[in-house]
Amino acid sequence: MARHALRVTLLSAALVAALVGARPPITHAVEYAGPLIDAHSHLGSAKAMDAYAEAMKRHNVAKVVLLGVGGVQKEDPAWIAAAARKYPDRVIAAIPVPDPTDDGAAARLDAELGRLSARAIGEVHLRQMGSRNIDRDPGHPAFGKILDVAARRGLPVVVHFELTDAAAAALDKALAAHRKATLVLAHAGEGPPARVEGLLTRNPNLVVDLSGMHFQRKPALASETGPLDPSWKALIEKFPDRFLMGVDVWAPRLFEPAMLDRLFTWTRRVLGELPPGVAERVGYKNAAALFRVE
Repeated sequence: MARHALRVTLLSAALVAALVGARPPITHAVEYAGPLIDAHSHLGSAKAMDAYAEAMKRHNVAKVVLLGVGGVQKEDPAWIAAAARKYPDRVIAAIPVPDPTDDGAAARLDAELGRLSARAIGEVHLRQMGSRNIDRDPGHPAFGKILDVAARRGLPVVVHFELTDAAAAALDKALAAHRKATLVLAHAGEGPPARVEGLLTRNPNLVVDLSGMHFQRKPALASETGPLDPSWKALIEKFPDRFLMGVDVWAPRLFEPAMLDRLFTWTRRVLGELPPGVAERVGYKNAAALFRVE
């Protein structure tokens, strides 16, 4: 009996092994191989752009939009301008707005845009809870004047605005009052997808960037090796012309060559899970149109 039981066990094990071996191998999406525009990043120092530019060459990143950090770094305008001079074919420069509730901010912005070749405004921090506890009304009159300047100049305004139901309602009102202005909601407003979907449905002048949603942060679109979150995937595919891809580097550790390689590899892998036409729009075409890349 013991010998018979052993024989049955061995046969069962062999059958299981055969069935497992007969399964088709698990396949992963082919990485997106087209050109990339990083639609949202920052500089952490005067020399940070050098390491980033080398990574751009390694990973076929055509352009990067360099933004201010919401008034945290007073050196932002100088650093961005220097990077644009040194890498004119790679940098899309933005004009920072430290305090969007300052009554004089719109006039200063208009004057700066008159003498600089910027193609974006921001990053404007309207609502960032936790680390900075900023909670500014997007309907503030001073910010409305900034949106008026942006609309007249034809430039998008990138905003950091972490969503709640109440915050989304306030953003709806601001977008409705300034339909000629285009807002880019950074970091997908930190979600969730259903809340973002409502904003996109109601506001044709809203674009969403997926910056800072990589495996180093939460919420993330995907872990470093795991699949793209199905809810975000469905939303991106529903609005393929309204999403931008961004990396959102800033901290020094993110500029280390090995980390930049990991971030761009992740970015291409995640884009590869989208239909090819959608991946191309999110990875390049939408940003090229918005930031007037020739």
